[in-house]
Amino acid sequence: MGIWDNLKRVFKSNINAAISKAEDPTRILEQTIIDMNEQLIENKKAVATAIADEKRLERQYQDNSTQAKDWEGKAVLAVKSNRDDLAKEALLRQKEYEDLSSQFKQQFDAQHQAVEKLKDSLRQLQQKIDEAARKKNILIARAKRAEAQKKISETMSNMSNNSAFEAFDRMAVKVDQLEAEASAAAELEDLSGTSDLDKQFKELEKGGTRADLLLEDLKAKMKTQEVAAPTPQEKLN
Repeated sequence: MGIWDNLKRVFKSNINAAISKAEDPTRILEQTIIDMNEQLIENKKAVATAIADEKRLERQYQDNSTQAKDWEGKAVLAVKSNRDDLAKEALLRQKEYEDLSSQFKQQFDAQHQAVEKLKDSLRQLQQKIDEAARKKNILIARAKRAEAQKKISETMSNMSNNSAFEAFDRMAVKVDQLEAEASAAAELEDLSGTSDLDKQFKELEKGGTRADLLLEDLKAKMKTQEVAAPTPQEKLN
């Protein structure tokens, strides 16, 4: 029972530390297996001590049993030698050793049962730790996959964030507004400078002056061509 209690305390302390400190699950799982194995080593030492006590009790039981048999043999020898007085002493010693042997036998049997239970618990503990070590790799893989999925979700969330695009659209609208305001200001400036009628006449005057110049150029060119061309009399000669 003590082995399981110790293992539970180790496991719970590590889990509580992971929750309270929000530590890396991989590191916690690795450390938990290390702590379990260390606890297993301590439990093996305790079981080894119990086994040593069992062997000591067995040896004391056997030694006292042997002594009882030896004193029984001495009592028989004393009777054969007509030494009833020595036979009585030998029988008393035999009884003492038999009583001690019986007591050590009871203690040895109880210790043997306890040791067998400890051995069985130790084997179960070893199996649990081996199973935990195998599951550890799966849990670490799951933790890494969950972390990767979390990062992907965060990336997708950042990509779906429209704040940057919204800012870009706002700036485009603002530029359009600025251009419209500039155009309106220019139109207002034209209206305040001259009337539309004056503007039209100015354009007309500007256009007439240009036309006059073009007409004069054309007439000069035609006059030059007429001078250079031969007369009909020159063509006959």
